[in-house]
This record gives sequence, C-alpha cells and structure tokens, in this order.
Amino acid sequence: MKLRAQYDGDSGRGPTLKQYPTAMQSNASERDAHHAANGLSLSLAPEPGLGAGGAPAALPAGEVRVHMAGGSSGETAGAGGPSSRRSRGSSHGHSHSHSHSHSRAQQQQQHTQHAPEPAESDLDPGETSSSFTELRYLYHWVQKSLPFLIILCSKLVIQHALGLAVGVGLFMTFLHVNKSLQTQVFLQDRHSKLQCVWLLLFMTFSTSLLYYTFLPESLHHCLIFLGPRIEPLGFWEVLWAIGVTNFIIKFLVMGTKCLILLLPSSVLTFRSQGRWLMLTEELGQLYQAQAPVPLWFRYLLTYQEVEDGATGLTLGVLLALLYLILKLLGLYTQWTALMKTVRIFLKGEHTGMPASRSQCSEAGDVCPICQGEYRDPRSLVCQHVFCDECIALWFNREKSCPLCRTVITEKVYKWRDGATSPHLQIY
Repeated sequence: MKLRAQYDGDSGRGPTLKQYPTAMQSNASERDAHHAANGLSLSLAPEPGLGAGGAPAALPAGEVRVHMAGGSSGETAGAGGPSSRRSRGSSHGHSHSHSHSHSRAQQQQQHTQHAPEPAESDLDPGETSSSFTELRYLYHWVQKSLPFLIILCSKLVIQHALGLAVGVGLFMTFLHVNKSLQTQVFLQDRHSKLQCVWLLLFMTFSTSLLYYTFLPESLHHCLIFLGPRIEPLGFWEVLWAIGVTNFIIKFLVMGTKCLILLLPSSVLTFRSQGRWLMLTEELGQLYQAQAPVPLWFRYLLTYQEVEDGATGLTLGVLLALLYLILKLLGLYTQWTALMKTVRIFLKGEHTGMPASRSQCSEAGDVCPICQGEYRDPRSLVCQHVFCDECIALWFNREKSCPLCRTVITEKVYKWRDGATSPHLQIY
C-alpha cells in the first residue's frame, strides 16, 4: 500500500492521505476502532477542497481527506512535524494494547459466566447462616433473661432449702464412706477395724437423724414398700422421697460391707470376702430398683384421679401399666446379673494354679504386687507367680496379667473391691 501525506501549513488543515481506494477502504474500520479508544474520531470520506474564495475545490482523483476530531489546536498546527507523528504512533500503540487487554478481560468474564457451577456441598450455606442466627437469638434471649432466671432459681432454692440441704448432705456422706471402704478393702489384712466401726456409726447416726427430722412424713415406710405421708404428693415430692430412700439403701449396703470387713480373716478369707462384697452390692441394687415402685404407682393413680376425675383415672391406670412393663424388663436384667453373681459366689473363681516352691524361687520369692513374701502363691497361664489375695484384688479391675498383659479372664467382676454404685434409681 502506498501512502502519500500532504501537509498544508498555511491553511492549518489536517493531513491528507493519498492511497489507493481499495486499500484505504479495507483498513478504515480497523483504524476507526483503535482511534475511538483514545477519543479520536476519524472520518474517511471524500470532501471537496476549498478554493481561494471559500468555495469547494475539486480534489484530484484517488485522494481522500482525513478529519481528526478531538485534537487541540496546537496539535493540528504542528501535525506535520516528526514529534507529532511519534506521539500519534505511541498513542496508537497504547490504544492498541489497551483495547487488546480490554477484550481479553471481557473474554475471561464471559468464560467465567459460562463455566459450570461447582457441585453443592453437603452443608447448605443458607442453613448454616440460619442456624447461627438462631443460636445468636437464643444467646441474646438467655442474656436478657438471666436476671429473671437467677431470681427464679433463688426462689426455688429458698422454697426447697431444707430438701436441697438434705440431698447435698446425703451425697457428700456417700462419697466419703464409699472412698473409705475401698481403701480399707485394698489394705486387705492391714485394714483398720476402728475405721470400719466409725463408718458404721456415722452412717447409722445420719440415717437416724434424717428419719427423726422428717418423722411426720414417715419416709421409713418407703423401705418396706409403703407410701409416705406426704401431702400433697406431687412430682417433686415423689422425686425427693425416692432420692432419700435410694441413699438410705446405699447406706444399709455399705453398713453391711463394714460388718463383713470386721470379721476376722480366720472366719472369712480375703478371696471369700470379695465374693461377699460383690453379692451384697448386687442384692442392694436389686433392692434399690424395687423401692420406687409404690411411690410412682400412687402418683400415677391418685394424683390423676384428683385432678381429672374418671378420665384422669383411666389415663393413670394406663400409665401405671406401662410403667410396670418397663420396670419388669429392668428387673429381669438385674435378676440375670444377680444369678451370675450367685453362681460365682457358690463355685468360686480360679485364676491360676497353686505355684510350687521352685516356681516361687525362680520368680524371686517376692510378689510383684505387694513386694512381700508369697502368701498362697498362684501361677497364672503365663507362668508369672503372685499372691492369691493380691492377684484376686488385681482382677477386680483388670483382665490381664500385671507383668506381661496376657489376658487371663474374659470378664471383670465388679464390686469385689468394696465399691458401691453411685447410680440413683429414680424410676
């Protein structure tokens, strides 16, 4: 393509490009797009020239005049200089790069819009935000209602101060006696009989003081499956009476264990002592499961009859029958556990064979548990030797050998260490 630039310095008109018409027409649209980015407007149309009197003059054939809009007068005046041509070239290059980057950004945006959306996760963001909103609302509600809740709890504490004090006292007494009993059983023949007598007297005094304080309510009737004289017998009164009775039965069981520990070792050996403790605890748990039955029957029947009449009585009978079914299922499970304990109590449990003198000498003549001389040594399946009483105490909590961790027994028989279950049998 041949271009010829003609500059007219006197008239101040823009440059005129002379080229072949076919080449100029093919590149006109491309130049217009580049110059439009910089605010320049190019009009490539044949325009008749102006004569001396301002009249349009005829242009030579094939010449095209270009008008550049948007440029300043200074740029127009100096359009013929080399610096002007360089500035226009740099502006054209900058516009070209800017338009290309702009087009690439548009293509990326369109690609992002048409890209497939990722698969939804298991946790819906809407559900998560709504759950957090609900938790925040609940937190604000508790924060605003906290003064009222404190006032309400204070009222309940003041109203039932005596009952709460009795419950806390019984619980602390149980924890102290239970821990002391386990310690005395662990000491074996070195346990303190004076400590056992003190625990027995302490529980007897606590039980007597409790029943004397609430003598008009006749709480001791609950021990013989009779209803107390609490009027009116509401829900909280039933729970309180059952809880007190449950602790008293635990005291009776722990008192029996103290009597077992007071027996001399010549009458009751340590291994037999563990079986008696286990049997006593199982019988006590069965007794605790049966004690609440009369109280709940009276509450479900009498209370509903007073409130709702015949309809309430019918509903109370149905609820009492349902409670009886659930209670019988629970008693069957406890009876099965008691029968297993009775079989162990009658047959005994042998965790090893009697060890010979040579086996004791090879083991060092010192029990690894008590660090003393062997007393009735027993050899386990793994050939380790221990005292009979020491290994029996170990298997109260473990199934394996203390040294090599070989499994010796398949089941740990609880309650042989003198412990009492802290579980409250509410229903």
